[in-house]
Amino acid sequence: MSDVNSTIQDAISANTVVLFMKGTKEMPQCGFSSRVAGVLNYMGIEYSDVNVLADETVRQGIKEFSDWPTIPQLYIKGEFVGGCDIITEMTLSGELDTLFEENGVDFDKDAADKIREANG
Repeated sequence: MSDVNSTIQDAISANTVVLFMKGTKEMPQCGFSSRVAGVLNYMGIEYSDVNVLADETVRQGIKEFSDWPTIPQLYIKGEFVGGCDIITEMTLSGELDTLFEENGVDFDKDAADKIREANG
């Protein structure tokens, strides 16, 4: 396994929820990363953020690792969940709530419901 794959696998293995994104959860640097980080932050999810802009090898490596061409990328319990469009759809349908519940991830259910109400 290459060094970048080891770095990515270590981040995914060491954290229950990981978001590979452009920027940080406090300061996203693209609209798609901002949307996913905003959902996770609003729902009170504890997660690790990996700024792909800080390391070009990780930026390219994560795309090959997941076989997914875009960033951001969300992982829960070591499994790739999806990018911005998928996370948005899962949030609005309630599937993301279920995934968090099934994996023992604490989140603010009222906040999740408010997101759906605002976008319903």
